[in-house]
Amino acid sequence: MDQLIKKIKAQEEIANQLETALPDREQLLEKVTESANQFLENLPTAKAYQQQEPKMESFLIPEEPKTIKEILDIIQEEVFEPGIRAASGGHMGYIPGGGVFSASLGDFLAAISNEYAGIAFASPGAVAMENVIINWLKKLFSFPENAVGNLASGGSISSLIALTAARDKYGVKNQHILQSVIYMTPQIHHCIQKSLRIIGLEDVIIRYIPLDRHYRMDTLALEKQIHADKSEGLSPFLVIASAGTTDVGAIDPLNEIANISERHRLWFHVDAAYGGFFILTSKKDKFKGIERADSLVVDPHKGMFLPYGIGAVLVKDADAVLHSNLYMANYMQDALSEDLVKSPANVSPELTKHFRALRMWLPLQLHGITPFIASLEEKLLLTTYFRKQLIAAGFQVGPEPELSVSYFWFPYPKDENDFNRRLLHHIHEDGTAFLSSTMLDGRFVIRIAILSFRTKLETIDKAMGMILGCLEKTKMDFSQSELKR
Repeated sequence: MDQLIKKIKAQEEIANQLETALPDREQLLEKVTESANQFLENLPTAKAYQQQEPKMESFLIPEEPKTIKEILDIIQEEVFEPGIRAASGGHMGYIPGGGVFSASLGDFLAAISNEYAGIAFASPGAVAMENVIINWLKKLFSFPENAVGNLASGGSISSLIALTAARDKYGVKNQHILQSVIYMTPQIHHCIQKSLRIIGLEDVIIRYIPLDRHYRMDTLALEKQIHADKSEGLSPFLVIASAGTTDVGAIDPLNEIANISERHRLWFHVDAAYGGFFILTSKKDKFKGIERADSLVVDPHKGMFLPYGIGAVLVKDADAVLHSNLYMANYMQDALSEDLVKSPANVSPELTKHFRALRMWLPLQLHGITPFIASLEEKLLLTTYFRKQLIAAGFQVGPEPELSVSYFWFPYPKDENDFNRRLLHHIHEDGTAFLSSTMLDGRFVIRIAILSFRTKLETIDKAMGMILGCLEKTKMDFSQSELKR
């Protein structure tokens, strides 16, 4: 026994290096805080995008420990510098969020405490915090009090939870899959198709409903298609609408779709991952009908400007969600509760559950809701301002946006798509602001997605200066190319 204790003590001495004493913690925190502050202070002047590949050898696991300075230098040079600077106000491609500083304090405390937020028995406070946030979201979107919800890692897992509940509610499995029909538009986010494949509905019938000229679902075409499918003996069960598409920010006619879904007894799901929180703004009326959805997805890491890794789902049918996710094991018998939906692990695929509620709750407590609403209103105004600037410079723009996503292109008389591809190439080379692209009706267009809380009037002006400079470069490229022909 003495020999065993001696071996334990020897390993304990080495293992204790994982515990950090107070003076060492203070020193580490000082260095990390210094690095974080430097990053934030440099954001206004740093490029939003840099075409650079990281050095993979920098990330190799060393045999000997590194100093905190060496580690922070690697993070700065090989993580922060290459690619999109997601925290930058100049990130106006894809759907930016920004990442408010106060949310990082929540993440820090969540990691320090390592609260397990999956089951109320284990951490009643962490679970209560998540449920308070879910209840706030239910009130915001006028969902009933008995609806269930979950804070997931983002829109993809949130969609997975909602679509699985719809599948199980309608018993879409085995031979029924081939006869079951889902309705959506070509503008739906691709996480929907991905979720359907994951939950075993790859072979379900998907009807892509045509769009109106504003890229919104044509509800007359939807109703007509449902009638046609029923007449052929098929089983329609799910309609998926968007409240803010990724490509153009369009909001489908939610109230009309809700009417159709009710008439035909279909599950009505709304993807509001990007646009949902604009319900807090002057655009509220555009969301009429969202309260009638059977399930809803919204991403706080978009419209609430939080760091990536927090989405939310609301579902009215608690029994369907529990059927999909609830599974008890003998070792968990101490955690069994009569209120099953109280514990996030029972309404989600996640059993191991990060305490992500703290990254949302803390900023809301510290700042209140008013600055978040003002920032969303600001983004709507900045989108209008950006479009006016583009039009004045000779660009063509898409239809009046419903939210803060729009697009533009330069009407070059020859090879228009190639010209705009080259223009975007120069924009990416410059990197002052980051913009992305998409294809709409065969036309290559450049997207602007204004959502970062750090995007300001001066950010748009800088981006406009970059675009004009890149436009001149592109014209020169094409004029030289034409001379060579």
